[in-house]
Formats: sequence, structure tokens, C-alpha cells
Amino acid sequence: MSKQRKVLVIGLDSADPRLVFEQWREDLPVLAQLQEQGAYGELESCIPCITVPAWTCMLSSKDPGRLGCYGFRNRADYSYEKLSLATNAAVREDRVWDILGRQGKSVVLVGIPQTYPVRPVNGCLVASFLAPSIDSDYTYPRELKGEIAAVVGEYQLDVRNFRTEDKDGLLRQIYEMTEKRFRLVRHFLKTKPWDFFMFVEMGVDRIQHGFWKYMDPEHPKYPGESPYRNAIRDYYRYLDREIGTVLELVDEETLVLVVSDHGAKRMEGGICINEWLQREGYLVLKQTPEEARRLEPEMVDWARTRAWGDGGYYARIFLNVRGREPQGVIDPADYERCRDELKARLEALTGPQGQPIGTRAFKPQEIYTECRNVPPDLIVYLGDLYWRSVGTVGGGQIYVSENDTGPDDANHAQQGLLIVYDPRRYLGGQPWTGWNLLDIAPLVLHALGVEVPADMQGRRVSEATGEVYTVEEERKIQQRLADLGYL
Repeated sequence: MSKQRKVLVIGLDSADPRLVFEQWREDLPVLAQLQEQGAYGELESCIPCITVPAWTCMLSSKDPGRLGCYGFRNRADYSYEKLSLATNAAVREDRVWDILGRQGKSVVLVGIPQTYPVRPVNGCLVASFLAPSIDSDYTYPRELKGEIAAVVGEYQLDVRNFRTEDKDGLLRQIYEMTEKRFRLVRHFLKTKPWDFFMFVEMGVDRIQHGFWKYMDPEHPKYPGESPYRNAIRDYYRYLDREIGTVLELVDEETLVLVVSDHGAKRMEGGICINEWLQREGYLVLKQTPEEARRLEPEMVDWARTRAWGDGGYYARIFLNVRGREPQGVIDPADYERCRDELKARLEALTGPQGQPIGTRAFKPQEIYTECRNVPPDLIVYLGDLYWRSVGTVGGGQIYVSENDTGPDDANHAQQGLLIVYDPRRYLGGQPWTGWNLLDIAPLVLHALGVEVPADMQGRRVSEATGEVYTVEEERKIQQRLADLGYL
């Protein structure tokens, strides 16, 4: 009897395709071999390209608008005060393990973002860094906590603070977290029944945010020779070896995917989005603080304010619309004109020396199939993500070199990576193009022989060629084959 088909997904948060496929390919023999015997390519992330919602977009095949999740924090309603955190409780759509579980297939899930608070699965689950601590119920079933402690000791959900100047301490934490995660993964591979196994390692993201300036001569804070110059490369090499130990435990019927939710790039600096909005006359404060501080609703003169923003790796801009916000001033009939004007002015924003920086502003209604809950009015990639958004007000500066949340060297890049390795067939070692984050869930379901739900937005995939096509196109193909007598 042939062995049952399985799928293993190795998630590397923020792993960058340029580093893996080009710059360090010779330093990463395990990943290089997967590329040579399988297929690989860039993986277009969602907008915004951040951990939450990207992993859930990938595993549900739904865009952020369908999920109603536009970042870690979202407006809970159209008031000025209420925000909600994007935990697992906010996810209303099926992910691949929900669909597989209903088909009787066993799953093992470790460290996947947006899985806390935990929900029952047909197998076992270890939540991600959004769990407050290992004292919480961060596993399913609950008694799995004892087994984890017996295998790794004190499990590490995340590093305590990756925005720190204690670089030696940060390195120790990252390596300890990664070693324990892989030790646990190997244990589960050997002891748990599974058809679908997925884990996500956050160490890549944490080390890039903490050490990018040391390796990148184009970074504005590049220090030249430094003991940390090879910190990121050495970690990638370590990660490659750990992945090798995992692959030794899977059989020839296991399809292996290596994926990242987005890539990474140097951070040039921060743009104080609310300072800019204030300067341009969109945001009016009751009194401007002398020193930079977080913008709070009570600081704003809402009767004279048309827009305000939020900080982060991208900017979220909200308009103050009459009849929508409590003290809205923009006439609904003037909403699109005002939004278009603001979009154009943001995209014309220059750098501190007056140079073009390539800011892109997106209307959610134009990039999503629908917009559930409360979307931003504009999603903004400042300087094409070479700049981050700083949400503070006060101090009078538009451009800053220091991040308001602590030292941070890198921002996210729109392109993540995908490697597909199937021991049953040689895929040519060629790059695959045109892949999107939303295509991964249909690929997993297709590989496991489970029907792809019609409401998934990603495309069906031919494992043999890497060609992608929609669910409707698949139905037409099936009908054509039936007409020809092949089915």
C-alpha cells in the first residue's frame, strides 16, 4: 500500500527572497537543495505586508478586507477611542486546518500567528507570540503544556524585547527560542499523528529588526566593521541546519513548503505622520505638546480636524467624516475628493533632502474584494516601506532617525518567498513566478486531496508545473477533460 500524502509547511517570518535565493544561497545548503530539486519564487504578500494579518491571509486564502483585519490593532468602531487587538478571536474565516479537520485529517500547528486564544483543532496546537506567557492556556489540548515542558523546559513564545540596544542578550534569546522551537517540532514529528504539519519561526523577523544595519552598507546607520556584521547571515545558516534536521524526519510522500509572509529591507528612518498632517492642515490639536508623545483622542480638536494617522511599519490614515465619526467635519459628498487629495499629497511627499521617495497610498476598497469591520481610509507605504510611520505629535519634526518604539533597523518588504519540494517528482529547480500569498491554502488542500472552497481567493495550482488558475478555471478544465472522455 502507498503511504498517505502529507504536507509540511515551514514558516519563516520575514525571510527575504534576495538573501535566500541570491546573496546567501551557497551558505544555505539545505534550502539550496530544496530549490534545486523543487521550485521556488517570490511570494507576493498582502497589503499591508505585516505578520498580522499576512499569515491568516495565507492560510485562509482571504484578503485583509475579507478578514476585516488590517493590522495588529484595528478600530473597533467609528469612535475615536475604541481599538481591538487582532487575536484569534477576531478570525471568522476557516483556515486550512479547520477544513482539513472536518475531513478527518490530523494537524499539528506550532507558533502560527493569530492562534491565541486557542481553539480546538483535530490534533494539537501551540500558540504564537500573541499568547501573553506560558502560564496562559497557550496549547490545545491544555495538557500539552506539560509535555512541552518535559521536552524543552521553559518554552519561549518570543524574545522579550527585540527593540533593544542589548544586542548580545537579544542574540542569546533568539537562538534559545529557535533551538527550543525546533526541538519541539522534531518531537512532534516523531510522536504525533499528522497529515498537515506547520510551524512558524519568528527568529528571522526579530534578528532582522535588531541587526539589519550591521550587514547593509546602504543603511543610514551602517557602522562599518562590527562584531555583529554577520549576525543575520550566521543565524540564517543556523536555521538552515535546523531545517535539515526536520527534513530528515519526513518521508517521500510529504510535500514540503517553505514560506515567508513578507520580506525585509533597510529602514531609512521614520516619518511623523501626524506631524505632517498637522503641518498640512488636516489635523488640529487643542495644544501641541513641546516633546513628542503618543497622539491621544483628547488632544485633538475634532471640530477642526479632517484626518489623523497611526504609526507602524505602514501608516493608516483615517478621515473625520460627518455622520460617521462622532464629531465628523468632512461632508460625505466630499469624502472621495478629500481622500483623493490626501492620497496625492502623500504620494508626492519627499524625503528630508527634498528627494522623491516613492510613497504609495492605497484605498482599501480598490485592493480588497470587500471591506469588513472598520478599514483605514488610506493604507500608506511611506517611501515604499523604506520609511516607517511614527504616530507621535510634538517636537515639530517630520523626519526622525529614531523609532518611537525602540531601536529598529528594518522594515518589511512586499515580497516573501516560496519553496516547493515534492520528493515524488522533480520540479526542475526553476523559478516560479506570479505567486501570491493567497495561493498557498489552495495548494495545501489540493495536495491533500481536499476540495478547495469556492470562496477562497487564491488560485488552484498544478504541482507539476507551478501554473496557477482560479477555481472557476479548474471547473472548466475538469469539464473539458470530461468532454474529451478523459474523466
